Amino acid sequence: MTSQPLARVASLKVKLGLLVAISVAVAAVVASIGRAAGVGAWLSIPVTIGLALAVTQLLAVGMTSPLRQMTEAARRMATGDYDVRVTETASDEVGELARAFNRMARDLASTDRQRRELVANVSHELRTPIAGLVAVLENVVDGVAPSDPDTLAAALAQAERLSGLVEDLLDLARVDAGKAPLNPAPVAMTGLLEAAVAEARVLGRAVAYDVHVEPDDLVVHADPARMHQLVANLLDNASRHSPAGGTVLVTARREAERYVVEVLDQGTGLAAADRERVFEPFGTLRATEGSGSTGLGLAIARWVTDLHGGSIRFVDPEPGTRGARVRVELPLVPPDRPTPTPTPTPAPRQEAPVSSNVPPYPPYPAPAPRTAPVPSPPILDDLFGSFWPATGVRTRIGLVLAAVAVGVLASEVLPDRSAGIGLTLLLLAGGAVVAAASKHRRDPFTLTCAGLCALLSLVPMLRDADWLVALSIAAGAATCIVGVCRGRTVPGFVISGASWPLAGLRGLPWLGRTLAGVPGLGHGAALIRTLVWSALLLVVFGALVVSADALLAEWVGALLPDLSVDMFVQHTFITIGVGGVVLAAAYLALNPPRVDLPERPARPVANRYEWLAPVLVVVAVFAAFLVAQATVVFGGHAYLQRTTGLTYADYVHQGFGQLTVATALTLLVIWAASRKAPQGTPADRLWLRVSLGVLCAETLVVVASALYRMHVYQEAYGFTRLRLLVDVFEGWLGLLVLAVMASGIALSVSWLPRFAWISGVVGLVGLAAINPDAWIAQHNIDRYQETGRVDWLYLQELSDDAVPVLAALPADQAACALNGWTGEDDDWVSWNLGRARAADAIDDLPQGRGIADEWSAALCSDDVAD
Repeated sequence: MTSQPLARVASLKVKLGLLVAISVAVAAVVASIGRAAGVGAWLSIPVTIGLALAVTQLLAVGMTSPLRQMTEAARRMATGDYDVRVTETASDEVGELARAFNRMARDLASTDRQRRELVANVSHELRTPIAGLVAVLENVVDGVAPSDPDTLAAALAQAERLSGLVEDLLDLARVDAGKAPLNPAPVAMTGLLEAAVAEARVLGRAVAYDVHVEPDDLVVHADPARMHQLVANLLDNASRHSPAGGTVLVTARREAERYVVEVLDQGTGLAAADRERVFEPFGTLRATEGSGSTGLGLAIARWVTDLHGGSIRFVDPEPGTRGARVRVELPLVPPDRPTPTPTPTPAPRQEAPVSSNVPPYPPYPAPAPRTAPVPSPPILDDLFGSFWPATGVRTRIGLVLAAVAVGVLASEVLPDRSAGIGLTLLLLAGGAVVAAASKHRRDPFTLTCAGLCALLSLVPMLRDADWLVALSIAAGAATCIVGVCRGRTVPGFVISGASWPLAGLRGLPWLGRTLAGVPGLGHGAALIRTLVWSALLLVVFGALVVSADALLAEWVGALLPDLSVDMFVQHTFITIGVGGVVLAAAYLALNPPRVDLPERPARPVANRYEWLAPVLVVVAVFAAFLVAQATVVFGGHAYLQRTTGLTYADYVHQGFGQLTVATALTLLVIWAASRKAPQGTPADRLWLRVSLGVLCAETLVVVASALYRMHVYQEAYGFTRLRLLVDVFEGWLGLLVLAVMASGIALSVSWLPRFAWISGVVGLVGLAAINPDAWIAQHNIDRYQETGRVDWLYLQELSDDAVPVLAALPADQAACALNGWTGEDDDWVSWNLGRARAADAIDDLPQGRGIADEWSAALCSDDVAD
């Protein structure tokens, strides 16, 4: 079981105060250390929050688990399972409540067990006389047996036995419910015992009765009817177990403020281990069924004794005698309000001394529960509910170790290094951890996303453009999360992305269980003490030994990195931050949430015009746009300038952004129309296909117009990264329009969201494949050669991916385009194909790397076009 650091604190309020104080202190210390070491807020804030939550989880273990256990136990008890128990480790108010709950559960379990046994025993006892009575009557009715006095006497005996059983059960029920009347009156013990003996002789058993009362005139206060019932049951029990010709000894005597009644038979006696079981209702040690016993005599005797505030038990016979000796100790005056107690659970106990005034029937311990304590439902289950259940998630220490290893790799790869092969290896390692954790790793969609993530992970090694690397990493991470969550809808994609940071919180209980399963890690305080003392001894003795031996000092210097305090802190933050992010993604893959919300049924409108009119409005607007475009095409640029006062370049610049937005909005219009349009009849489906088909066709023309406008604008004003991204985005929207048209044929759109996601990522991979910075540089150079206009300052801002293109220019132009290029001497961790090709291209020039120092101010300033 996981240790509970605050288990000994006896107040819940103090626990909460300590929890808040320690968590805030840890957060403040971690944040201060990170700020002093120069760690950026983008890293220090999440790491600080994560560590504070981890400390809170560690300290809060077990604080509220008994409450959650009680909730679960109450649900199980409502179904009849009374063997559940909750943990009682806490010392505070919650722990006291848990102990009270367990006592209540034990009492309910005992009561339920007695109820079941009583029902079973009563059914068994009633069956015997009823079966006998039915058999006798059937024989008489069928003529098998005559209806003579002997037959009727046998039937009467069975009926009397049944009546006696019912009367005993009624007495038992009244006493057990506390409603049995008790009417104390002076009772002469001699007369009471003689009357009871006289009644016992009527039973006709071959035994003698010997009565002794000391003193002869002993008078007590008791309920005469109940006392007669008590003695009669004891005599009945003794006469049945005495041999023929035996004697039943009945004595009554006064001892101080109490009086004692004893009944001794001459039977085989009763073993000490069985002396309590005979007082159970329908006890297993009663006489055989044929003896006429109902099995309730001694149970009623005990309840009558308890009703008078006394005690009853079997004791050893006097030396030289044998048989079963039952002793009843009663007060001379019964209590004013006796409290009847239910039949206790039998258990062996030591006999109390005869002279003791303390009732010898202490509360019997309840039997141990047959089941283990009810498990505590994680507290986060109430927060996440059915959206993200955590049942059945097995612990995997390998995932934790792998995430820590990725964090350590990140601390070596990321600080003070440019993106390169090291970052690619880091991304591939993180993706491998997530893939190994995924429970759907063989799903085709998950495999496709994994392949795209692997391709995007190569971008930091192949391309130097920071914007492309950042975009690829973001898209790869999103694709990885969508793949392991297996989203199918646009809201599912959004929820998948939001689930990643939430996984850090949702996975804390799983992380705690995983660490608790490792030998030694389940005891947090002991582990911390061990680590602190081990580190202290290592530092002290290591420093002494290293300073004493020069060779050992050289070895240690070669093995240990030269880390300053700030660098160590920075590496620690990166390890925790990246490792935590990877571990959260791994938990998300191991236990993905239900990201796809239940699809709401479409609510078609009643009238066709309600959805068709808005669609036709958009169709008409696009038709007007297409007419305007045709007028420009046939009227020429002169007509355009004469009519609008704009050049064609200004005209196309004015509209491509709006057309891109219009294309995206058109997809929303198509989605809304497909939800609202009724599809019950062939005519409804035909109208839907035709209207949306026309709208999609017009949208494709709008997409083509937007792409053409962007091309014209770029030819006039140059090529940039943003304009290239707009081209790619507009082309992707056109592909989606084609997909919508294809889905409209079958009126099935369930595959569209995944197709949109995969095609978008594939488009990004294709963008990285064409080397966008080099593509932009080449097209700007081509434009420069045609028009003589170029923005040298913008070319200087391009990444090293464009250097091979710029280095191919004439020397003076190359010197202008490459002004400010410094080059980097990367180690193997930072090696990048784009920077390597740039360095090779510069080194191949006659001027070598000195070309970057040749600056032609006149050329570079005169040729800036925009």
